[in-house]
This record gives sequence, structure tokens and C-alpha cells, in this order.
Amino acid sequence: MATYDYHCNTCGKDFEHVQSMKEDALTECLCGQKGSVERRISASAGIIFKGSGFYVTDYKKESTPSTPSTSDSGNA
Repeated sequence: MATYDYHCNTCGKDFEHVQSMKEDALTECLCGQKGSVERRISASAGIIFKGSGFYVTDYKKESTPSTPSTSDSGNA
């Protein structure tokens, strides 16, 4: 399920509607007046971490391993 933002060109109302991504976009406003409704692009919330147990190190990239130094070639 996804939440879509809509704008009614008849009454000027902005509203959200939860519907499946497979469903077609709404064509009528929820106010009941006949007119055109357009779906608007909105910023999504993304990932929200709430509660305890989330640490900076949980998703930190591992540091690259250091390459062995070649200055120590004392094999005789």
C-alpha cells in the first residue's frame, strides 16, 4: 500500500489517499464535487529509526584493509 497526494482542481483541496500501487489514480475528489483531480509527486518519508537499539556503527561501512608495506623486504 502507498500513500498518494492529490489536488482537486474544483474545490482546491489537497488530500492524501492510501491505495495499492496497482490501482489506477483517482479521478474524483473525496468532496463529492465533479471535477478533475491530479496526483501530485510528494517527498517520501524514507527510513525513520525510532526507539532504542540503533547505533551509528550498525550501518557503517567497513574500513578498507591496509595493504602490507613493501619497505620491509629484508629477505637475504
